[in-house]
Amino acid sequence: MALFTLTVNGRQAQVECEGDTPLLYVLRNDLALNGPKYGCGLGQCGACTVLMEGQPIRSCITPVADVGETPVTTLEGIADGDKLHPLQTAFIEEQALQCGYCTNGMIMTAKALLDTEAYPDEASIKQALSTNLCRCGVHNRIVKAVRGAAQKMGQ
Repeated sequence: MALFTLTVNGRQAQVECEGDTPLLYVLRNDLALNGPKYGCGLGQCGACTVLMEGQPIRSCITPVADVGETPVTTLEGIADGDKLHPLQTAFIEEQALQCGYCTNGMIMTAKALLDTEAYPDEASIKQALSTNLCRCGVHNRIVKAVRGAAQKMGQ
């Protein structure tokens, strides 16, 4: 066991665990952050996506020891207090979720895209989100939500 100091959503937290413990387990079990989900455990579905230095990573396959001092942002960390992030609002408005399991990965991946590309076209959005799986079939609503959030963020 080792003691790790993480910066998650702008706050420091200390956790004691093995260095090879997946970041996802620490986020959910030790820090009670339930945005990232356990999906496949192999880094393939995207349900566990978080941002490290603005880049989407799969927290289910990222050992906590690899995080170091790099800030981590989860779905809970993109809102501004009680005010939801425009992506979160757009997903609600467009009803871009059914079961909700993919929502975390879709929003976090879309946030990384919108942080680098203010007005992505539909093809760019689909390409960015192509590594996230959604079984419910709301892909068109997800793309519409991302485009709507981009418009609101650009105003």
